[in-house]
Amino acid sequence: MDQAISSVVRKLQMVNTSDHNSVVSINIFVALLCASIVIGHLLEESRWMNESITALLIGVCAGVIILLTTGGKSSHLFVFSEDLFFIYVLPPIIFNAGFQVKKKQFFRNFITIMLFGAIGTLVSCTIISLGVIQFFKKLDIGTLDIGDYLAIGAIFAATDSVCTLQVLNQDDTPLLYSLVFGEGVVNDATSVVLFNAIQSFDLTHINTRSAFQFIGNFLYLFFTSTLLGVIAGLLSAYIIKKLYFGRHSTDREVAIMVLMAYLSYMLAELFYLSGILTVFFCGIVMSHYTWHNVTESSRVTTKHTFATLSFVAEIFIFLYVGMDALDIEKWRFVKGSPGTSVAASAMLMGLIMAGRAAFVFPLSFLSNLAKKSPTEKISIKQQVIIWWAGLMRGAVSMALAYNQFTRSGHTQLRENAIMITSTITVVLFSTVVFGLMTKPLIRLLLPHPKHTTNHILSDPSTPKSLSQPLLEEGQQDSYADLGGPTVPRPGSLRALLTTPTHTVHYYWRKFDDAFMRPVFGGRGFAPFVPGSPTERSVHGGQ
Repeated sequence: MDQAISSVVRKLQMVNTSDHNSVVSINIFVALLCASIVIGHLLEESRWMNESITALLIGVCAGVIILLTTGGKSSHLFVFSEDLFFIYVLPPIIFNAGFQVKKKQFFRNFITIMLFGAIGTLVSCTIISLGVIQFFKKLDIGTLDIGDYLAIGAIFAATDSVCTLQVLNQDDTPLLYSLVFGEGVVNDATSVVLFNAIQSFDLTHINTRSAFQFIGNFLYLFFTSTLLGVIAGLLSAYIIKKLYFGRHSTDREVAIMVLMAYLSYMLAELFYLSGILTVFFCGIVMSHYTWHNVTESSRVTTKHTFATLSFVAEIFIFLYVGMDALDIEKWRFVKGSPGTSVAASAMLMGLIMAGRAAFVFPLSFLSNLAKKSPTEKISIKQQVIIWWAGLMRGAVSMALAYNQFTRSGHTQLRENAIMITSTITVVLFSTVVFGLMTKPLIRLLLPHPKHTTNHILSDPSTPKSLSQPLLEEGQQDSYADLGGPTVPRPGSLRALLTTPTHTVHYYWRKFDDAFMRPVFGGRGFAPFVPGSPTERSVHGGQ
């Protein structure tokens, strides 16, 4: 009996010790997050540094200290989990990207963005996959099958343009910012969809029929995920418009927006779709309809809530990637052949640069052929910046690599360890070296950006950036009301072919005003009810 009691006591002590260690780890990590934010703010005006690189370097320094204090046993506070990344950290980043996007710029350049983000990602994945098949066999890395080679292509086709977006200004260079931003989101979604399609597809018997099945599966995931995001956004708009939570509690309408956004992502994961695409388009739809149906205080609250969650998640990712870069378990497998790991990393970096160039410049040329206005064409300097912005690799590549080559964050095979260490090396090198050179490069190519933004570029149906007034009275979401040139009615097929963007926008506006906004709300379509979003504007006009 005494032995049983003492055994229970020992187990409870072990549990308490484990819990205490977890609390210590969380405290240290939160302190590092705070330090990253403070130091990043102090270095904001630096010619070279930005918040992403700051968090990454702080993570590396913290990893070195932990490695020394633990006697070389560990370099991080948590074991990396792709579930943690994809389920908790990534959704707020992608949703906020869709929620804050300037829709007119995004959809005006939608075809070009889809060319870069979808077709370009497929081209880059193909080149990287063919390259590793050709060269990795000469490096004696180990036994990798065709599925691994294709997965490597999808892993390293995923870009991370955060460093470039932190330097660009969407008011100074609206076209460039829209292309880099839009391509980054579509690229991440395409890479994850492609990766999931590769993992779920039988690659042992490849023929023409299986290739078409693969393409069909990819397109199914792409469009079904988008449709689910649109439906979730419209459902949230309809619920809030009909029930008017704001009459009783703004907390409820803020909560329903946050929860519906997260529900859209989890539903996509439940049905094996792309949560990234779903939550991105859910964010766009919510900013167009739902956001205008809530009270003014809820608008301010939701905008700052989504932006803050996204900001903290990005810092979290870069901080953890820096700490995980020194994981001794994975480097122990390659210490006998460091040259192989270095050669694999250098080869991957070269393939990334070649794969990027293979579609940016040709697709830019094709896009310019369809543009008549010189201001809408992508200049060679802008093409170089777009190419450069996509050279950096980040957390998506890390998460996909861990998913493919580890089990619960651990690996016991040499070839898998080489791929993990090569991924870490590429992410660190591209983020730090290319990231440090981003500001000087942009200042060299775009030395004195002129403030040429006219009213036509603003999008009052989109939540404003943190530096601008959130709400402006009397704004109307149309070209004519914004002081822009009046778009002539497209009365023929010729008009559709000569001005396709304006034509599609014209018909979409008619459909939106006639059918969508009366049902789902939006700017100017929320009926007056005491405590509703229109109450203040009605009283203000009296």
